[in-house]
Amino acid sequence: MKTFVISLMLLLAAALALPVPAADAAAADDKRYAVAATEDVWFYTGESEEERLFLIPYTYYVRVLDEGELYCTVEYQADDAPYKKLLGYCRTEQLLFVDFVPARPYLRRQVTLTYTLPDSGGLSDAELTTVERTFSYYGERTEGAQLYYYVFDGETFGYVPAEEHVEFEHNTDYLEAMAEPEPAPEEETEETSSVNVVQIVVICILCVAAVAIAVLVLRGKKPVRSEPSDF
Repeated sequence: MKTFVISLMLLLAAALALPVPAADAAAADDKRYAVAATEDVWFYTGESEEERLFLIPYTYYVRVLDEGELYCTVEYQADDAPYKKLLGYCRTEQLLFVDFVPARPYLRRQVTLTYTLPDSGGLSDAELTTVERTFSYYGERTEGAQLYYYVFDGETFGYVPAEEHVEFEHNTDYLEAMAEPEPAPEEETEETSSVNVVQIVVICILCVAAVAIAVLVLRGKKPVRSEPSDF
């Protein structure tokens, strides 16, 4: 009986120690992103307006490494061929910070440009003097009346002249996320609730068993009768 009571107490302690899962596993993710919610968000090589590199594609993201008062240290793109990660800066006030990890944070777009080699003599064949090159597109900028793409060719970053802006699909998941109603703070997740119910049931069963054992123990005790004294 004594062994059974000890076992019962151990089961009760184990039930009380059942772990409760975290409310939101995504909160442990150390990645923080910000979106270019306007068409004038620049990527900089340094914390200065003179070090503008290109305009980040509208509705796409940078990963924020450090948030400063004027500039944030950010990453754009990832080391995933044919792209290569760029480390730079964005103005803090131009970024819209989000509390989720976007499914496709960066625009992945290849651009193919056609070049015609000069021929001063007029004897060359157009098919031989026309060259096509494909680049990984990062963004663009305009200097004077000339449009430039900022691109990567697999080895080198740089600008190439272009005639028209790149068209691409907008990434509006941040708008959808902002439109979703926030859950009430008092609501519990289904997993947490199920664990709490199990704890309560186990504790109730063990308590009933403990009371039943106590009753049996008390009933099993025989009262001590007083023997008459001989005088």
